[in-house]
Amino acid sequence: MNKITGAFVWLALLLGSCSSKKQEAGEAVADQAVTLAAPALEYAPAANASGASADAEQPETLANGSSGPAAVPVNPAARQLIYRADVDIKVRDLARTVTRVDSIVRRSGSWVGAAAQTRSDEEWRQEMTIRVRPEKFTGLLSGLSTLGTVERKSLTSDDVTAEHADVAARLRTKRALEQRYIGLLGQAKKVSEVLEIEAKIGQVREEIESAESRFKALNDQVAYSTITLKLYQPLALPTPGAPVLSFGSRVAEAFYGGWEFVTNLFIGLIYLWPLLILLGIGLWLLRRWRQRRVQPRAEA
Repeated sequence: MNKITGAFVWLALLLGSCSSKKQEAGEAVADQAVTLAAPALEYAPAANASGASADAEQPETLANGSSGPAAVPVNPAARQLIYRADVDIKVRDLARTVTRVDSIVRRSGSWVGAAAQTRSDEEWRQEMTIRVRPEKFTGLLSGLSTLGTVERKSLTSDDVTAEHADVAARLRTKRALEQRYIGLLGQAKKVSEVLEIEAKIGQVREEIESAESRFKALNDQVAYSTITLKLYQPLALPTPGAPVLSFGSRVAEAFYGGWEFVTNLFIGLIYLWPLLILLGIGLWLLRRWRQRRVQPRAEA
């Protein structure tokens, strides 16, 4: 009986030891999974209990007051388009035309972003950049076309819908990754772990700032179209009047012209000296030939 009881006790101890080893192995695997989760955060955003991104539930607001990339767009199917136009207009009075441009721009609710004016002997030119809402883009172009003669007009549009969505998605992912790293930073116990996580946080924040800058630029270009307007006024060059010459001045001019003609003729003859020599030789040979023909007749 004692032998059977001892066998049961030994078997119970053996099963308890195996269960303890399995529990330790499970904890080691769990710790390894937590360690491997940190690098994987760069490719997967944090998810809540429903499986959706944590940032997607809380829309964010950027510094300029516009809705951030974490906000769900009201109309996901809307296209993100950037409109641009380059217009060259020839005007009669540049100063008056610039005043008209300011009036037209203010009435349309637009604004001038930059302006530069240059003047040369041939023309007076002013170039300005106008920012306008897309819904008033065509109307403003029509109003500007009445300022003078439109010599060039170029219209372009860029569809940045895919880029806009990509930047917004990357920004959400990077922000979720930053929060996960901050959570791991609170659980770190070694100095080396703290330094490594802080370096990762700094890298992620740089990427977030770059994505935010690009996102704001896209929003600005979509919200306000750009018109580059070039106005120029041709300037007439003054023509000097013909001077009134007196009789003495005309006589002196005639003497000077005659002397200049003689001088040019003499210089021209000098240029022709090879032809003069050849002509002289030709005349001499012709005279000798005639003398030889005349001499036999005289002797006969």
